[in-house]
Amino acid sequence: MSVWSSTVQRGKDGALSVGGADVCELAGTYGTPLYVVDEADFRARAAAFRDHFGAAFERHGAEVDVYYAGKALLTSQVSAWMHEEGLHLDVASLGELEIALRGGMPAARIGLHGNNKADDELRRALIAGVGRIIVDSFTEIEILDALARELGVVAPVMVRVTTGVHAGGHEYIATAHEDQKFGLSLASGAAMRGLVACYEAPHLRLLGIHTHIGSQIMSIEAFRESAERMLGLRAAFTASTGAELAEVDLGGGYAIQYTDDAEALDPADAAYAIADAVAAVVESVGGTWPRLSIEPGRAIAGPAGLTLYRVGVVKSVELDDGGRRAYVAVDGGMSDNMRPVTYGAHYTAAIASRESTAEAVASRVVGKHCESGDIVVRDVALPQDVARGDLLAVPATGAYGRSMASNYNAALRPAVVAVRDGQSRLLVRRDTIEDLLALDVAPD
Repeated sequence: MSVWSSTVQRGKDGALSVGGADVCELAGTYGTPLYVVDEADFRARAAAFRDHFGAAFERHGAEVDVYYAGKALLTSQVSAWMHEEGLHLDVASLGELEIALRGGMPAARIGLHGNNKADDELRRALIAGVGRIIVDSFTEIEILDALARELGVVAPVMVRVTTGVHAGGHEYIATAHEDQKFGLSLASGAAMRGLVACYEAPHLRLLGIHTHIGSQIMSIEAFRESAERMLGLRAAFTASTGAELAEVDLGGGYAIQYTDDAEALDPADAAYAIADAVAAVVESVGGTWPRLSIEPGRAIAGPAGLTLYRVGVVKSVELDDGGRRAYVAVDGGMSDNMRPVTYGAHYTAAIASRESTAEAVASRVVGKHCESGDIVVRDVALPQDVARGDLLAVPATGAYGRSMASNYNAALRPAVVAVRDGQSRLLVRRDTIEDLLALDVAPD
């Protein structure tokens, strides 16, 4: 399995191409840094989750919905792609909701997440008619019931459950342990109390339960255990109330490959393992099959994207052990990829504008910001002749690059361009100085 998206090739001139588009031409047209999205690869990954999970659950006579997690990368055109590929869409803010709707995603196929949703976010979701709102607290249950009454509607809700299954990478992206902000605890009984509160609220329609155990997960066993606990809760709710929850969302967080020596979680392996685990629990506890849903955001967007940078300064630094490291500074950094400084995330890189036969040396790709932690790729072997003006490509940056980008040091956030069949088109334009100044209130 390659860390690069499926259409990346190196041409006879040594330059990389993506989706049939030469990266040198892309950089010349759109500038650098530049987020490049391989549209065919993006769509194919979405279709793989749709088809593998659909087939795995169909064997048991069950249905499953795939929700693309908009927080990974969301533009109106991405929303349109996901609708065309038959996926649903998760959003976590008013802005994401509006972008999803602008792209033509039907409101009924949208779910709204968030641990502290504002009243205006909930009100807009109700007016738009989103398919589900994932409630995260008793406070939200009360507020949402009141808003639905005010608007004369019934709010479709799922309760987010903290299952206690710990999985994923950095502690900041492991989301099912007890000591964190998301969800209602299964172990403490809060999840059951939340379900009963929603069931009894006159202006809420309880659809089911939702969980998310983390991100960058390689362990299929973690998904199995989470499914068992969720379906156990579903059975307990039926035993207590006589009502059956129609839907169960098992979340996502499927690991992707960021470096050549890393692994990814195969969608087919995950699909059949999770389907079999659910089947075993349904058989043991009885009852009907729920409608299942999953949320592979990063696993669709991440591998389908790369970031192009222009090399500036290159320094050779002597290390304490007597070795040397090349510091390769590029024209972006932590403002366009926050993951290394936030999570210690690891990436790789390659010269994209030419091929080199020079000896590879220990290198570190760094940004241009006023932080020593402004590192794009901590450890990578690059040709020792890498020089000012070269294009550098960092793969697997389709998720959380643009969506977490900032204007730190008043940097201009890069454009996002989609490529397919040799053609390119903007998804998001580059920031301009005029954009920055339009928000700044000048002195009188």
